[in-house]
Amino acid sequence: MRHKVYFASDLHIGAPTPAESRKREKRFVEWLDKAASDATEIHLLGDIFDFWFEYRNSVPKGGSRVLGAIARVTDSGILVHFHLGNHDLWTFGYLEEELGVMVHSEPLKTEWNGLTCLVSHGDGLGPGDYTYKWIKKIYKNRICRWLFRLMHPDLGISIARRLSKKSRAARVRIGGEFQSAEKEVLYNYCVDYLKQDSSIDCFIMGHRHIPLDLEIQREENKNSRYINIGDWTEHFSWAVLERGKLSLHK
Repeated sequence: MRHKVYFASDLHIGAPTPAESRKREKRFVEWLDKAASDATEIHLLGDIFDFWFEYRNSVPKGGSRVLGAIARVTDSGILVHFHLGNHDLWTFGYLEEELGVMVHSEPLKTEWNGLTCLVSHGDGLGPGDYTYKWIKKIYKNRICRWLFRLMHPDLGISIARRLSKKSRAARVRIGGEFQSAEKEVLYNYCVDYLKQDSSIDCFIMGHRHIPLDLEIQREENKNSRYINIGDWTEHFSWAVLERGKLSLHK
């Protein structure tokens, strides 16, 4: 089977304001509909929402256009993969049941037309950033999630969005502009990963908010690639894999 796979990430629906978010959301829906015209799969690599938490009987307000577009794509028979990011990791079945997507909480290793890839949002991978890794364990803790659920959604979502805004601003400062491959945390993660599994031809990630295409030297004189697909808050970038070749687009 000949595959054509699309990848997009970091839309951050709801940020910085509902009005500004809606403009990006409409552009993204146009892109999603166009991608669905010839895609065999679509991968959304996390932080599609600036905050997402599934209560038993409610979900956060906003993003209805994207939710509807995703449901329309899956209803047409195209498989949509949702890779959890650090802003939308609290999913408990709603996306699967209502939208028909396949949710991934861990990096996905897969192969398309001879190209072996590792696909992930990218948060928490690689050396350092121990504060965030500790916080993420709290976010994923069942007791902490249960306690958060006890709050009224109006209060819980309001608090979470404030924290999300502060987190987003802090991570921009931590990441900074691109300087060199060796200073990229996710690039170093890929280098270390290849020492254990040299079969990966391409690492495809988001989270960094900068489109990157970097070569990684590996065994047998055959290089791997680290592709960061950027974001939909500034760069409006995505990646396409077709006939075993991956390309980055804006």
